[in-house]
Amino acid sequence: MKERILIIEDELGIAHMLELLMIKEGFMDVQIAGTGAEALQVLDSYNPDLIVLDVMLPDRNGFELCLELRTRTHAPILFLTARTADYDKLTGFAMGGDDYITKPFNALEVMARIKAQLARRRLYLQDKAPASYQFADFEMNKETGELCVRGEWVHCTAKEFSLLLFFVEHPGRLFNVAQLYEQVWGQMQLGDEKTVVIYISKIRSKIERDPKQPRYIVNFRGLGYKFVPRPAFDAEAVPAGKP
Repeated sequence: MKERILIIEDELGIAHMLELLMIKEGFMDVQIAGTGAEALQVLDSYNPDLIVLDVMLPDRNGFELCLELRTRTHAPILFLTARTADYDKLTGFAMGGDDYITKPFNALEVMARIKAQLARRRLYLQDKAPASYQFADFEMNKETGELCVRGEWVHCTAKEFSLLLFFVEHPGRLFNVAQLYEQVWGQMQLGDEKTVVIYISKIRSKIERDPKQPRYIVNFRGLGYKFVPRPAFDAEAVPAGKP
């Protein structure tokens, strides 16, 4: 199965047991994070279809982490925890959780609930027309987080995709570095200008035919950056000698 599953669990014995169980059931793309900080770092380059989340993590409360995860992903979140009080269950759902299982748990029940959540997600994605954008040199799908450049799928981190998507959804508008950082990363701090410039350079290296002479993300010196859309049948994008 192609679905990606992220397990956020500090008890490695439980985490690896779940991983083996999922692989046995056909889920081959499984990632494990032992802390909240590690989970957020993984999320920068890994777009899970479902998250299994422990409440009691060594560095932060799982409920608070769930709230932060909800700002970055719409994937179903299944709490797996030793906290059995009704108050904890209600808190989990209030923070954005989709299911709540208490320890000790039945492994078959966990897999049944995971499959049920993924089945609902598949139906949702099928019913909802994907928001995709297509240009002369690349296309991107907002729902799946995928970037295809000149016919090839290209790996793109969450932040790179978010920045490119912001440009694509605001074509022809000029944004300074502070505005870009605020929209994609949040409140700007001193020195964050370099972060925006670095990420724009990374995006250009992936979508531009010549990153040194960009055609999509154009810099207006002293003012900022603008996304210049090139239609899918842009004649300038066709190499010389080809129709």
